[in-house]
Amino acid sequence: MAKTQYYTATSFDGFIADQDNSLDWLFEVEDADNPFGAFFQDVGAFVMGATTYQWVLEHDALLDRPIKWADYYGDTPAWVFTHRDLPRVPGADLTFVQGDVRPVHAAMTSAAGGKNVWVVGGGELAGSFADAGLLDEIILGVAPVTLGAGAPLLPRRLTSSRLSLRAVQQRGQFAYLTYEVGTPA
Repeated sequence: MAKTQYYTATSFDGFIADQDNSLDWLFEVEDADNPFGAFFQDVGAFVMGATTYQWVLEHDALLDRPIKWADYYGDTPAWVFTHRDLPRVPGADLTFVQGDVRPVHAAMTSAAGGKNVWVVGGGELAGSFADAGLLDEIILGVAPVTLGAGAPLLPRRLTSSRLSLRAVQQRGQFAYLTYEVGTPA
């Protein structure tokens, strides 16, 4: 059965980006055994927030080299939640949206064709899916670094009554934790 998954890397102290919204800290960690490729094979659609999208655009110079988007994501459709006008990566299957995550989730699930939906980030967007009861799983790649501040992993309270640990795995310097997410009470 297809799942909606928040798959992300996090610092040891619970941040997914530093105070400058950068992920540069993540690329400093040796990651020879990264499971992302295997994970993405099961993804049929994905969603991200505007800050994540902008970082990817700038970090990988995607407007100058749009082929990199295809190298990373193929023709998998993507949605971007935003309240501002953002440039479109040429050739990418992108839909810019805002508002309630429920109708967007329905569209993504339909487009995914029985495959999983990936919530890329940020944490607030993932939290909106959890609040709506649409998040099935959280997969965390915990990096051996502390940031002290930045963009929080999931800026809301999810109690242990909603989270159930399903897997723990070491891959190189990362600890991967997989949690099943229950519906809100």
